[in-house]
Amino acid sequence: MSATTAPITRKDTLADLAATRAGASRVFYRHGLDFCCHGRVSLEEACAKKQLDVDALVREIEAQVPLATNFERWDGRPVAELIQHVLDRYHASHRAELPRLLEMAQKVEKVHADKASCPRGLAEHVERMCEELEMHMQKEEQVLFPMVLSGRGRMAAMPIQIMEEEHEDHGRNLARLRELTHDFAPPEDACGTWRALYLGLAELDEQLMQHIHTENNILFPRALRG
Repeated sequence: MSATTAPITRKDTLADLAATRAGASRVFYRHGLDFCCHGRVSLEEACAKKQLDVDALVREIEAQVPLATNFERWDGRPVAELIQHVLDRYHASHRAELPRLLEMAQKVEKVHADKASCPRGLAEHVERMCEELEMHMQKEEQVLFPMVLSGRGRMAAMPIQIMEEEHEDHGRNLARLRELTHDFAPPEDACGTWRALYLGLAELDEQLMQHIHTENNILFPRALRG
């Protein structure tokens, strides 16, 4: 399914635009607009809170369309395909990347402990994120997803509510991650590992937001409709 060509309006929600418009989520991410946990607000409202020019943001999104050649829409796909996409694109990726990032964070704190710019507490925070995200994914894989795939999606309101509440926790963890890394900007004297760590954490930040958006705004509403 290709991206919609309908004009973007001020009343379109961040969630809908992220799901249907190529490049929209990247633009939102760049401007600090929460399109995952709190994406069900209008573009107008979101821009007002951030003091952003709506028309300028719309032009920025439209400029992304020709560049986003690999954009795929998932809002019209079968639920089983959507769940498999979440498992392959996000769950597998988080499990592959987080242990590597944790090891790098531990190394950076150990090697650069004597520097004022050392990101103290970062490794501990990444480790907590690893643990919480793994428990969350297991709940989805062992309880929620099988429930939905068996045709009982309309009965999944409570598990979905719990998952959404945990998504809020993940969002707060990401906010703390940005604080600890100064928005993933390494100091001038940072070594190669330090720079690679911040680059990897920035990619994780964006990917986890996309993960939450896909579940909160596409998969969960579809599942509840049965």
